[in-house]
Amino acid sequence: MQKIIFYVVVSLCFFVSKITAQETFEQRAKTIAQNIEFITKEEKQALKDQVDDINKQLEMGRLTQEQADKMKIEVATVQAKKIEDRVALEQEKLNALVQEKVEGKISDTTKTRKKHRFGITVSGGELNEEGKEKRTTSQFVIAGGVNNLVTDGAVANSDFGYLRSVFYEWGFTKRTRLAKESNLLHFKYGLSFMYNIVAPTDNRYFVDNGKETVLETFPVDLRKKDTYFKNVYIAVPLHLEFDFSKKSVKEGKKFYKSHDGFRLGVGGFAGYNINSKQFLSYEVDGYRIKEKQKGSWNVNDWNYGLSSYIGWGQTSLYAKYDLSPLFKDNPVEQNNVSLGIRFDLN
Repeated sequence: MQKIIFYVVVSLCFFVSKITAQETFEQRAKTIAQNIEFITKEEKQALKDQVDDINKQLEMGRLTQEQADKMKIEVATVQAKKIEDRVALEQEKLNALVQEKVEGKISDTTKTRKKHRFGITVSGGELNEEGKEKRTTSQFVIAGGVNNLVTDGAVANSDFGYLRSVFYEWGFTKRTRLAKESNLLHFKYGLSFMYNIVAPTDNRYFVDNGKETVLETFPVDLRKKDTYFKNVYIAVPLHLEFDFSKKSVKEGKKFYKSHDGFRLGVGGFAGYNINSKQFLSYEVDGYRIKEKQKGSWNVNDWNYGLSSYIGWGQTSLYAKYDLSPLFKDNPVEQNNVSLGIRFDLN
């Protein structure tokens, strides 16, 4: 049993030593610098605490001003010596590291892969000369605004209320920087749920007569704010995004900021209809009645279109237009169009 424990310990030590050897020159130098900074802060805080204690004794009359000044000089000398001794050890490590670098015993980069052994986690990734850069980021997207149907190529004199017809959308996206050395171009893709709502005017509602879907006058007065036709789609949006956010430089490394400047996205979407419902609200003999009618309504199962956004930071003006008509067999094609505000939240 003792032999087994011995071999396990030796193997573990060897494994850890291999991991340490794979650290880059930059990583080890940074660790030494952080140690020196920690030592300095720790000893300065210790000096401050001792000086505060001396000042308290002076205020309580336990020490004279002369004694207090002398003690402050003594503790300052002691702490300075501690800093010097502890930093000297780190300086020796740095000198040895530089020597290894000169002799070619240590590389600039590491390709260590993430591993899990004996409960020890080692993580790493390929680093370039400018430092570690995250090229793909995630966003939660939410958008909303006005919506309508383009009929005969126009939205003027629409059969649907301009302010009562709305859209909203939410989903998740990924954004990948295309060029290694430039933050300008990104490919943005994801999954969204799109809700397109139109509210007919003049007390009308949609009727499926078997051949086409048309608007007809409802026999009693409809409550405008509670009467509308809603279609829900699950869609895949794809955009080429131009991001003019400036890169930042920290400790000699370049970092590309996300959603921190002027942005322009152009692209489109493709989706599938998962729900079509008509909501009606009216009163009969003093009773308020609400109907929820679910059906196909001859709505196209698939929809696709163009979309674009332009803005600053995480906020953009957003527009989308369906190239596919809303209804399958209607003699006059009607295409959905939306305009609103979009938020891409990192």
